[in-house]
Amino acid sequence: MTVAESPTTTVQASGVVPLRRNRRFQTLWAGSAAAMLGTCIADTAYPLLLLAMTGSPTLAGAFGAVQFGASVLFGLHGGAVADRYDRRRILITADTVRLVTALSVAVALLAHRLTVPHTLLAAAVIGATMAYGGPSRMLALRAVVPPEQLRQALSQDELRVNGAALAGPPLAGLLLGLGRAVPFLATVLASAAALGASVAVRFDPADAEQAGSPGADEGKEKGAVFAGLRYLFADPTLRATVLVAVALNVAGSAMLLAVMVLLRNHGTSEAGTGLALAGEAVGGLLGAPLVTRLHRALAPGALLLLVAWTAPLLFGVLVLAEGPVAVFGTLLVMSLGVPALRVMLDVLVFQQVPEAMRGRAVAATMTLLMGGMPVGTMAAGLLLDRLAAGTVLLVLAATLAAGLLPLTLGRGLRGTSWPRS
Repeated sequence: MTVAESPTTTVQASGVVPLRRNRRFQTLWAGSAAAMLGTCIADTAYPLLLLAMTGSPTLAGAFGAVQFGASVLFGLHGGAVADRYDRRRILITADTVRLVTALSVAVALLAHRLTVPHTLLAAAVIGATMAYGGPSRMLALRAVVPPEQLRQALSQDELRVNGAALAGPPLAGLLLGLGRAVPFLATVLASAAALGASVAVRFDPADAEQAGSPGADEGKEKGAVFAGLRYLFADPTLRATVLVAVALNVAGSAMLLAVMVLLRNHGTSEAGTGLALAGEAVGGLLGAPLVTRLHRALAPGALLLLVAWTAPLLFGVLVLAEGPVAVFGTLLVMSLGVPALRVMLDVLVFQQVPEAMRGRAVAATMTLLMGGMPVGTMAAGLLLDRLAAGTVLLVLAATLAAGLLPLTLGRGLRGTSWPRS
């Protein structure tokens, strides 16, 4: 049944189960939350372990570089695979591989036989499982809820992302203090929980429905891995949203490095810096319940510009922040609208991209967003070698504002409206 969905209209279909009682969604969500928490623990524990094993910051940083490189390398192909094959089997396979990888590291640690090549191989495998399992996991969570509950489900998913980002790093440090193998045993348990959820829930659409969708045979054609990317950039609203999201990722990652230097220059301890940067995750947690209200109040274009302009304005505020409390509060406010923007992009992709191409569109979005973060960090590093941290923040604010100005003055985003499912 086709249901018109807009942010100003509440649609209640008879017989719709409340989201909290939707067993399939809650099971998948719990498994995804476990997977995300395990990833956040690993992202902190592996570099700390390599640093303890070798004393080399370069090798410690190599873990993240290898993991990221594998995710980007296989990202678009992972979306094409999600559109051609059973997504549940893909997810089960990815979760199993990640579980075996985490178990191999934990066993090697307990046997005192872990090597640097083994650890970097684990980084590559984890990155690849993210590339192949990520699109299927995202689509699975969205496939088990009716259209009128989509925003509510996506808002709950924002709690998963920001909660794991907030809890993962300190939990990794705590577990590592109990023993080198402890955080990796925790990732084994997290991977097992994710695998259990993937096995327990069936979520793929009927073969007939997927086969009849537009683009169903395109996944077999030459160049099909780029089809999702082409679709995103062919739609004006999707194109603007993706480009702004990428710009915010680039500027945001650069901003975080500049803020770290700024806090250090003000004499803030490492612990204080960590607490200050946690404001970003706390803001995301507090912003998740605001998603539906913001979507009801604003059209997509207006919401996009509101969230985007918040960043350069608050970059200027960060220049004046002299302590961790001020930085924490500024990052919190800056992040309040981010969940609404992420859900907006998700809704646009889910309701405008054909089912048979959705995996490639999701993978293209994930790859573009991930690619922005190292670019921002590298650019900030180059700027910080030459300029003061406060000046770098002002440069970032001015650059981002200059990019947003044409979108703000143009008419393209003013006439946007929420899609009908």
